[in-house]
Amino acid sequence: MTDQEVLGQIGGLVDEEHRLWTAGSGRPLGPGEQTRLEAIHTELDVLWDLLRQRRARRRAGQDPDDAEERSANMVEQYTATPERE
Repeated sequence: MTDQEVLGQIGGLVDEEHRLWTAGSGRPLGPGEQTRLEAIHTELDVLWDLLRQRRARRRAGQDPDDAEERSANMVEQYTATPERE
């Protein structure tokens, strides 16, 4: 997957996130919407991690295509902060 493809997926998820928030028109999200929103956030974390790996490999003179998508559990451990736990 190229950087542009990763960014395209990120953009699609961000658009979906915005649609979820605006579809409610100020009402609280329903359980299904909340579940999907949480899944979107996890997918975004995984994709941003992949993009960071690709960019780091490129800066280090390595092949960015060798970057691998990490599991959601692994990425969530990296992104966990006291505020998110």
